[in-house]
Amino acid sequence: MKAAVTMLVFCVAALLALGMVMLYSSSMGQAGARFLLMQLVWCAIGLGLCLAATLIDYRWLKKFAWPLFGLAVALLVLVLVPPIGLKVNGARRWLHAGTVRFQASELAKLALIIALAWHGEHFQRQMPTWKRGIMIPAAFIGVILALVFIEPDRGTTILLGSVSAVMLIIAGVRWLYIVPPVVLALTGLGVSLARDPMRARRIFSWLDLEAHKSGVGYQAYQAMIALGAGGWTGLGLGNGRQKMGFVPENHTDFIFSIIGEELGLITTLLVVMGFVGVIVCGIYIALNARDTFGMLLGSGITFLIGLQAFINIGVVTSALPNKGLPLPFISYGGSNLLMMLVAVGILLSIARHAKDSGISVAQDADEIRAGKNSKSD
Repeated sequence: MKAAVTMLVFCVAALLALGMVMLYSSSMGQAGARFLLMQLVWCAIGLGLCLAATLIDYRWLKKFAWPLFGLAVALLVLVLVPPIGLKVNGARRWLHAGTVRFQASELAKLALIIALAWHGEHFQRQMPTWKRGIMIPAAFIGVILALVFIEPDRGTTILLGSVSAVMLIIAGVRWLYIVPPVVLALTGLGVSLARDPMRARRIFSWLDLEAHKSGVGYQAYQAMIALGAGGWTGLGLGNGRQKMGFVPENHTDFIFSIIGEELGLITTLLVVMGFVGVIVCGIYIALNARDTFGMLLGSGITFLIGLQAFINIGVVTSALPNKGLPLPFISYGGSNLLMMLVAVGILLSIARHAKDSGISVAQDADEIRAGKNSKSD
């Protein structure tokens, strides 16, 4: 466990440091050091909350699972109210007070994971049933997904839906029960995309990037040029050309392309290895958690970080259609950085409290699926 915690902290610290350096490099021609200074402030707050979350017993979150969920729902509703929610590029995703912005869906990610972990532990013996395993979780998952979907934010909706499905499967829901809701959700998403001309064009541009390189696929095409120009070792820190107005949002969703251009393929592979390290350590911590709540909470957080990184890198490399998700710990964005660091703090708390218990929840989960009462803590 000590090795897992050390590796987790090292990977997150390395990704944070690279993010700060690349944020300054990618945005210095647009805003000087302004973006870097703002990100440093969010990072300082996030590290403070990360430390607090590490020192606090994660099991206290059980008491606040539903109040936190209610707060997340309330903020998602407020985002849709014109005087309160800030509209940017046709989407209402931010609450704002002066120059400070907060993306409500970032809090919703963590709140939903905590609520699902509480539900999975509280009804662990009944999770294989249709009512407790599917119907009730689908109700509160659907509230969050619906509010995020109508912002609109399809990328976060897909991310949260996927994380929720994985957590339910880990909690013991039968595959036979999980398939129909997933098929229904995918069908609804497909219909929505078909009726949304802008996002439908994104899909077509992804399928044939060359034909749309001067239109909808411009951003993805320029990102591919940046990655190709970097070669193995890159053009050198600060020497990238694509950040000079060619790659839109080069300091946020597409910062990975600037890393590839300036620092090369080797560094981008190290970034991927960094996220793999976070995932491996997170899985180990979750499997050795003290209780079922910790196992589900750790699994949800780990999958959230890993899947979001996978989607972002997939989009930048044109392996996936454009989804508009930031790269954890690296992309500019205070809300995402803040909540990701809090999530890491919770993972460290799970690891800290696993040390004084030899209980492994991996075996416990198998017994739960068999319908046995194996809760030993």
